[in-house]
Amino acid sequence: MKAILSSRKHHYVKRVSIFLIMVALIAGMMGCDDDASPLYDLTIYSTLGGSVTATFDEEETVIGPGKTQTISDISAGTVVALVAEPQEDYGFVKWTGDVGTITNVNAASTNITMNATYSITANFALEIWDWYDLHAIRDNLGGSYCLMNDLVSTTANYTELVSATANDGKGWQPIGNSTNPFTGSFYGQGYEIGDLFINRPEEDEVGLFGFVDEPGLIENVGLVNATVTGYEYVGGLVGNNDGIVSNSYSTGRVTGYKRVGGLVGWNQHTVSNSYSTAGVGRTRSVGGLVGYNTGTVSNSYSSGSVSGFWYVGGLVGTNHWGGTVSNCYSSGSVTGETIVSGLVGINYGSVENSFWDTQTSTQPESAGGTGKITAEMQNIATFTDTEMEGLDEPWDIIAVALGVTNTTPTWNIVDGQTYPFLSWESVS
Repeated sequence: MKAILSSRKHHYVKRVSIFLIMVALIAGMMGCDDDASPLYDLTIYSTLGGSVTATFDEEETVIGPGKTQTISDISAGTVVALVAEPQEDYGFVKWTGDVGTITNVNAASTNITMNATYSITANFALEIWDWYDLHAIRDNLGGSYCLMNDLVSTTANYTELVSATANDGKGWQPIGNSTNPFTGSFYGQGYEIGDLFINRPEEDEVGLFGFVDEPGLIENVGLVNATVTGYEYVGGLVGNNDGIVSNSYSTGRVTGYKRVGGLVGWNQHTVSNSYSTAGVGRTRSVGGLVGYNTGTVSNSYSSGSVSGFWYVGGLVGTNHWGGTVSNCYSSGSVTGETIVSGLVGINYGSVENSFWDTQTSTQPESAGGTGKITAEMQNIATFTDTEMEGLDEPWDIIAVALGVTNTTPTWNIVDGQTYPFLSWESVS
């Protein structure tokens, strides 16, 4: 009897074991498929002024102006076609956000490859074609704008809005002030604004833009052959900046009583990847790029002549508490009466990895930075070899041949022939 029961028990256990093994195998095939791709989400935001069409697996998703939509469960490696379509009077500017796998961030029609969960934005902006369009920005200081061509003295509306006879001889009226600042976005798209004339020696916050406040953005624009005169907070591009200025430059002449800079008069926020060759002068806190800095100045340079009475610097006049300067240089002549320096006139903040040319500036000392002779300023080792004096971290720089540009790093240099120049510049 015991033998019979034992046999039945063994048979039962065997059947249960087989069943459990089958269940485990099925579960393994369903849950451990090595060929299954991870699934990711793509969130797309389209700013006002245009829409986006996203296409993959023959399915289209349309995101309207000012709308956000998430496309879920996209297999890893899937290529999603993106088409940004601006409305009338608007232009597409660029894609921002998680753009690492976007084929071309500046192209309205491009692709994104899904290797993770991404969030991207299609940026649209009102088109600026002439001086009247530029002047009209003051009607909506929080809007987004994109320059569509160069603006010069022969462009429509110059005489009545910008010339030496405009506004009773005062010329251009700066966009934005401390009461009503510019808080929008201005995309220069690589175009230039030329022949700007401003003669307002008794006014503050003087420049193409008077006051840019957070989250205001000015980028990728050149101000050339400008003549700008003001009293305090005077800059070629921006008088008073509490926003972001990047990939921009200025040439011409900028003058004022105090806090005067070739590009920005008073920087409270960010100036980066920019330069000025403008001549700058007058009295107090005068700098080739920035007159008075309490924000961040990085990867920028100045080469224009600078003159003043006190707190005069080739790059920054006064770098005050909280102000930081990094990976910058100046090469223009610097003259003045009291507290005059090669790179920074007077410094209460931080100056790192920055240099000035002691020969061209005629200044052997500076309140911050490291002085180098011209040959050293044109030697890539000065900016890459941390054994060199004044260099804590290497610059993001590469040597190129004359007339060639490598846009991957921040800086280029023709070793032994040129000073460092920004990789987005055209240097011949």
